[in-house]
Amino acid sequence: MSSRYLSDKVQEIQPSGIRKFFDLASKMENVISLGVGEPDFVTPWNVIEASYHSLEQGYTAYTANAGLLELRQEISLYLNQYFSVEYNPENQLIVTVGASQAFDIALRAVVNPGEEVIIVEPCFVAYESTVRLAGGIPVTVSASSENGFKVTKEQLEKAITDKTKAIIICSPNNPTGTVLTKSELEAIAKVVTKHDLLVISDEIYAELSYDEKAVSMAAIEGLYDRTILISGFSKSFAMTGWRLGYAAGPVDIIQAMTKIHQYTIMCAPTMAQHGALEALRNGRDSVEEMTTSYRHRRNFVVKALNEMGLECHLPGGAFYVFPSIKKTGMTSEEFAERLLEEEQVAVVPGHVFGESGEGYIRCSYATSIKQLDQAMKRMGKFVQKYI
Repeated sequence: MSSRYLSDKVQEIQPSGIRKFFDLASKMENVISLGVGEPDFVTPWNVIEASYHSLEQGYTAYTANAGLLELRQEISLYLNQYFSVEYNPENQLIVTVGASQAFDIALRAVVNPGEEVIIVEPCFVAYESTVRLAGGIPVTVSASSENGFKVTKEQLEKAITDKTKAIIICSPNNPTGTVLTKSELEAIAKVVTKHDLLVISDEIYAELSYDEKAVSMAAIEGLYDRTILISGFSKSFAMTGWRLGYAAGPVDIIQAMTKIHQYTIMCAPTMAQHGALEALRNGRDSVEEMTTSYRHRRNFVVKALNEMGLECHLPGGAFYVFPSIKKTGMTSEEFAERLLEEEQVAVVPGHVFGESGEGYIRCSYATSIKQLDQAMKRMGKFVQKYI
C-alpha cells in the first residue's frame, strides 16, 4: 500500500545482484565467498594511526565542502606523479564519500533529463541505476570476450545519437579485469572528440595493474577537458569502510559537483580524510605489497579455472576473474545458486553486470591463497559433474 508514495525511478531500479548472493552466503556455514569486491587486507596501521591522531588533536569539525585542501594537494601530486595528469587542487578536485558518490554527483551535474549515457558492458552494477537516478537514459554497448572484453570505436559510433552526452569507461574493469592500453584509449578519444562528448572515467582500480601500468583517460590527448576522473582509496589502499573517494576534472564541472555535494553531504568524514592524507604520503610500500600478492593470486586462480574447464582470460588489473561457464549448459544465475548450495562457494552471476555478462561468473581473488585453493578445489569438483 505504501508503494504508491515511492517515485517511479526508485521502483524501476533493481536491488544489487552482488548483494543478493553475499546475503545468501552470510546465512550459510562453511562458505568461501568470492563475491564482494573488497580487499582482504586490513587498512595499513599508519593510516589508522593518523586517523586516531586527528581525533586526539581535535579535528572533528567539518572540512571545506571540497575536502581538506591539504588532501586535495596530495591527490593532485599523486595524480601528476603516477598518471601524468595535473589538476589544480583549489578548484579541480573534490573529495567525496567513496567513488560511488563521486559518480552520483558527476552524473547529476552534467546529465539533463532524456540525455543518453553510453555504458560499456560488462560493467559495475551501479552505473545503469545511477544514470537513471540522474534522469539520463543508459545505452549499453557489449564488449565481447573474443575481443578481450574491450569495446571498439566502431561499437561506440553505432551507439551514439544526437541525445548522447557521455560515455562511462572503467579501466581496469570491474568485473572482467580488462585494462585498456594507451592506443585503445586513443581510439575511443577520437570518437569522443568527434561527437563532442564527455567521458566519466572510473579509475578506482588503476593502482592494481599487473602487467603494464594503467593509463589515465585524462592523460590521452584531447580528453583532459572532456574527462571526469573518478577514483578513491577503497581498493588500492584497503580502505573500503572509510568511504573516501574523489573526482578531478574541468573547473566548471567540479564546481557544479561541489554545489550538489554541499546540499547533500556537506563534506566527507574528517577523520577519514586525515587517514587518506597519510595513505598518499606514506602508503606506497603497502600498496606495492598488496599488488604483488594480488598478482600471485590472479595467476593461481586463472590457471586453476582453465584447468577445470572454465575458460578464463588473464585479467590485467583489479582483483576479479570472469570465467565462462557456458560449457555447463547453465545460466550464470543457475550456476551461482547450485555452486553455493552444493559446494558452499559464493560467486556473482555474470548477468548482473549486464546482458553481455550472461554465461560468465565473477570471482574475486581478494582473499587468501589458502581460501582460494580450497575454493578452486570445490569448484573443480562441482564443474566435473556438469561438463
